[in-house]
Amino acid sequence: MLKLITFILSILFLSACTHPKESSLNPNHINPTEAGFSEQRLAKADSLIERYMSEHWLPGGVFLVARHGTIAYYKSFGFHSLNFWQQYQKDDIFRIASMTKAVTSVAIMQLYEQGKLGLDDPLKKYLPAFAQTEVLDQLNPVDSSFTTVPPQRPISIRHLLTHTSGLVYSNFERGDIRAAYQKLDLLGVGLSHQSWTTNQFIDQLAKAPLAFHPGERYNYGLNMDVLGRVIEVVSGLSLRDYFQQHIFDPLKMVDTHFYLPKEKQERLVPVYAQTDQGTIMKQDDDLSPGIDYPKWKDRGHYAGGGGLSSTAMDYARFIQALLNGGELNGHRILGRKTIELMTADQFVMLNRKGAGISSIPGNTFSLGFGLITQEANGLNSKSPGTYEWGGYFSTKFFIDPKEELIFVGMTQINPFIHGEFYERLTAVIYGAIDD
Repeated sequence: MLKLITFILSILFLSACTHPKESSLNPNHINPTEAGFSEQRLAKADSLIERYMSEHWLPGGVFLVARHGTIAYYKSFGFHSLNFWQQYQKDDIFRIASMTKAVTSVAIMQLYEQGKLGLDDPLKKYLPAFAQTEVLDQLNPVDSSFTTVPPQRPISIRHLLTHTSGLVYSNFERGDIRAAYQKLDLLGVGLSHQSWTTNQFIDQLAKAPLAFHPGERYNYGLNMDVLGRVIEVVSGLSLRDYFQQHIFDPLKMVDTHFYLPKEKQERLVPVYAQTDQGTIMKQDDDLSPGIDYPKWKDRGHYAGGGGLSSTAMDYARFIQALLNGGELNGHRILGRKTIELMTADQFVMLNRKGAGISSIPGNTFSLGFGLITQEANGLNSKSPGTYEWGGYFSTKFFIDPKEELIFVGMTQINPFIHGEFYERLTAVIYGAIDD
């Protein structure tokens, strides 16, 4: 009898190991202890967030931590207005801006693993307008006309995924390249546009000169917007419809949109700014024209580099699927090996030349994400292999595969003078791990 009981227990143990608990992110099940955290130490996150709010450095927001597929922390803080009449809610909608890039990267990798495109394919194969795109040579300061030279190599899909194409965000640039973009009406683009469709915008961008030869170095730019148009051409769907059918619907991301339906527009939170003294103030259209772009009419412009708005829970479902190896609740959006490729260091050679994303060893870049490798172990609490990014309005996410940990931070403030907030919150989160 003892042998039989031992045998049964062994089978049950092996079954549990073979079929681990599903990482499904149930918002109604929040259990720090089950997720391997000290509830008391994790509660220090409340104190940190409330201190930044009391100093008028942070308006509030929604913050979510999950580990081993269990939500450990999911809270909203603060108010939508300075007169404290409307509290933030967990289902508030935030402009996630450049966190859109991760979604576009996943869509490209879906097409890659289906054999519909190659990472080193030339861009002009899909968007012929870029066959004429060349590198800036000289600019005439009188009228901003410019001359170009042929690129040493064509722009590839991989160049776009790693921001090494030579395309830039002109608003963040100075000098000749900014003037050239301005001449082509390409300042202030990347979130939406009230007249151009995606196709019209990308065709106009193809007329702009490259800041450097493709593959030469990293420079953050409009690369994902171009990849959004590639997705449209390859799939035959608009970027909006592709995302909806192949990512949002399978993952039940019900509140993620380029343009918000009328019934959801009241849930879009305002954007705040900071003075030099740290006072938070609401940005209105006079201070930041176009800030309400998620409420604009859908004219067919879908910015793959920055156009989405979402909730903390929706985005958590997306990154949990990536942590799970591409699957959530039985719905697969990517293969495990594809995610391994997508999260591998792409800058080994560029880093050696000092042309990567950072001069800090191990602080590098993958296909669409910032990446921490073993060389950066000890830079902060995050494990080697962590991949992450953020958004222009101070949203943030990271995925730590070693700890099976995800984080989503949603607030809306720009500029954010006290941007160290997320590093300090990260330290609190990791310090609370208790298993």
